[in-house]
Amino acid sequence: MAGRMDSPLILVDDKHVPLYRIVWVADLPHWCGDKDCEREGEYEIRLDVEESVWTSLRGRDHVIASLKKWCGDPEDDNDPLF
Repeated sequence: MAGRMDSPLILVDDKHVPLYRIVWVADLPHWCGDKDCEREGEYEIRLDVEESVWTSLRGRDHVIASLKKWCGDPEDDNDPLF
């Protein structure tokens, strides 16, 4: 079957994250202006239970593509209702 997921897990940097735990994905990179911030320019992937993982733009785009594949993208499933 085309478009079928092999696994509900996605690799975000060095962590295998279950896709069902992802609540939202940042569209813009983090910027807080704190000189000691270690997350400047990274993208937050918010998980349930108030946890987050951080990744690059490329990693963020990979997560979004995987979520679309896992959930089914209405633009790609040929459903006449969408």
